[in-house]
Amino acid sequence: MTTSNQHNQEKLSSARFSESTDAFVEAFTASIQFDHRMYKQDIQGSIAHAKMLTKVGILNNAELNDIENGLAQIQAEIEAGQMQWSIKQEDIHMNIEARLTHLIGITGKKLHTGRSRNDQVATDIRLYLRDEIDLILPELNRLQTGLVMLAEREADTIMPGFTHLQTAQPVTFGHHMLAWFEMLKRDVERLHDCRKRVNTLPLGSAALAGTTYPIDRQYTAQLLGFERITENSLDGVSDRDFAIEFTHVCATLMMHLSRFSEELVLWSSAQFQFIDLPDRFCTGSSIMPQKKNPDVPELVRGKTGRVYGHLMSLLTLMKSQPLAYNKDNQEDKEPLFDTVDTVRGSLRAFADMMPAITVKRDITYAAAKRGFSTATDLADYLVGKGLTFRDSHEIVGLAVAHGLKSGQDLSEMPLATLQSFCDQITDDVFEVLTLEGSVAARDHLGGTAPNQVRAAVARAKVVLAQG
Repeated sequence: MTTSNQHNQEKLSSARFSESTDAFVEAFTASIQFDHRMYKQDIQGSIAHAKMLTKVGILNNAELNDIENGLAQIQAEIEAGQMQWSIKQEDIHMNIEARLTHLIGITGKKLHTGRSRNDQVATDIRLYLRDEIDLILPELNRLQTGLVMLAEREADTIMPGFTHLQTAQPVTFGHHMLAWFEMLKRDVERLHDCRKRVNTLPLGSAALAGTTYPIDRQYTAQLLGFERITENSLDGVSDRDFAIEFTHVCATLMMHLSRFSEELVLWSSAQFQFIDLPDRFCTGSSIMPQKKNPDVPELVRGKTGRVYGHLMSLLTLMKSQPLAYNKDNQEDKEPLFDTVDTVRGSLRAFADMMPAITVKRDITYAAAKRGFSTATDLADYLVGKGLTFRDSHEIVGLAVAHGLKSGQDLSEMPLATLQSFCDQITDDVFEVLTLEGSVAARDHLGGTAPNQVRAAVARAKVVLAQG
């Protein structure tokens, strides 16, 4: 990433050294290859810093005007692909400062008054992460909206509910979709909570001890939209808790998407056939023409591991660092950036895919009839007749054993057969042994009954409207 522009060839901080940096070391220690993505935040922070310096009398209005115009030109150059990045300038901060000095002269060298790259990069990362959280939240909302739409559409659709991946009790497909909505709702809450700690201004901490200049940190915070200011300069430049917390939130979010992916992969298989994924989210096989592979959920499931890895990388990065800033911290950006890219991509894919999923209702219904999914309903029925639950449990177990031998579901057994296990069973039992009766009986807040699903959908829509 070298350039022919002379203004970028000389290091701004080279006067201390008696020899040039080794070429390999120069490339090895540079971060411009990846941190250039924070150019908007770096320019935003520099403009706010310049305005603060003008407010306290360190810069005059003409110098501020030159700095603002120069930084605006640099941003335009970057966005037009005309900026020549230089490894010699190491990072995004020094590249922009070098270009600014080339454009406006000595005034460009005044911009760094009262700050260090240590508090500058800490500010840039917080600004960047705040912006990314604000982009991730709408994607989460879009995915949740798709789940709610699917839940509303399939509020009456019956499917088997599982424990241990064994048929347990019948549930509605809509109820199952709303379980994923609840998981994502917690992820949204965690992101909002994380954002509060991200939104803290470290600028003014300088290298580690603060600065002798009469800076106004409250004014800078106001200009940049920060809610609070770091209260210890050592912590201000070295803290990366916010990045670790964000990555932890993302790891949990990806875990949820991975669990969802696993079910989509199972449900779209020939063995389940519960759903059909849209063709545009699947691929075929190079040699098996019948294949339709659920690539998107499989890949999201796989990408979860890299976010887990990034969380461990950041925790390990910070575990042995003394105060304050160390070069180790340069390694925080690549895992953080990749976490952002992975989460945003995964959410976009799922949000696009969700409304187009087709549920095969006849197949889910038939699957719910297998495995004696209304056995618990029969036990509850017997409790209503005055038996203890443990006695009821044993009686139903005997009925299930008979059904396994005879190939009959409980709802298919004649009344006389059921009465052979307990003479208190009467013909009203068949009202609770049907799949429809089973799900309708779970008619309470949080239950799977169709009317409860619709009520939950209405509540979810309110939550989504509130953002």
